[in-house]
Amino acid sequence: MSDVTKKALAHTLKEMASRMPIDRITVSQLCLQCGVNRQTFYYHFRDINDLVEFIFDSEAASVLGNQKTYTTWQNGLQDIFGYVLENQDFVMSTYHSRNREQLTGYLLARTKVLLAAVVREVSSDLKISEEDQDFISDFYKYAFVGLVLDWIGKGMKEEPAELGERIELVIQGAFRDAAERFSSSETL
Repeated sequence: MSDVTKKALAHTLKEMASRMPIDRITVSQLCLQCGVNRQTFYYHFRDINDLVEFIFDSEAASVLGNQKTYTTWQNGLQDIFGYVLENQDFVMSTYHSRNREQLTGYLLARTKVLLAAVVREVSSDLKISEEDQDFISDFYKYAFVGLVLDWIGKGMKEEPAELGERIELVIQGAFRDAAERFSSSETL
């Protein structure tokens, strides 16, 4: 029952966010709309922010699937764009609220998982520290998320496939090149 209740609250919040800014949604309104009492809400969540975090965390696991290789990372990026588009009202409401940090955190976490796997793969035959691999994936993580947030901020007008192609043109081969440069600097 607990999981069902949490999912119902999440669904209701997403539905309400399509009609009003998340910052204006109260626990009382949410509970009334969902048909649960406040005590039930507070049994599961500290506040609306906690519920927003739950939504991103619980939905994030299914977004990337197995798209975490050098040859499929672009598909993983498209999956992130797809999630954002499918949940456009909720994402926009979150983007323009105090909860923007949670949206950013969600995007950073998903992108890190994607890129860390890619960097590990392209540097598997190189002598490169885990710390340097993390640095490379963090660098690109912030670049990707910055572009995604900019895309969201501009109203998601550009087609995700087009943006993905442009990103790919910019960084084609860059993961391996960066790993090789770090590998050479470690052997000096």
